[in-house]
Amino acid sequence: MTFPINGSCQCGEVSYTLKAAPRMVVACHCKACQKLSSSAFSITAIVDKDDIEFSGLMKEWRRPADSGNVSGAKFCPTCGNRIYHFNPAEPNSIKLKPSNLDDTRLIQPTVHAWVSEKQDWYTIPEGVIVFDKQP
Repeated sequence: MTFPINGSCQCGEVSYTLKAAPRMVVACHCKACQKLSSSAFSITAIVDKDDIEFSGLMKEWRRPADSGNVSGAKFCPTCGNRIYHFNPAEPNSIKLKPSNLDDTRLIQPTVHAWVSEKQDWYTIPEGVIVFDKQP
């Protein structure tokens, strides 16, 4: 893939430029991510903060994670699309929600987390790293 790649929320009020490949792409099957995605799992691309630039106003929401950390989310206040998640204790890491990239070819999860809560009908692909809970 060639970088940079642009992305935006559904209404276009929030946009961003991803300047480098993610460190990893994870499919999370926990119940919270199922609610977030309205599907069987949520996809997250772990990127360095310096490799992404955002434009537009975002709102923030936070909740405690099972690990004891804080799970924060940034989203468009107009259309509600999640743009990324973050842990305030790890300020240099962004957990990008990559389904809103203009070019989605990089969305190929190599890690599946929280498979203990996955939907029974979904089969994990062979050759990926699997975690029963949080890695």
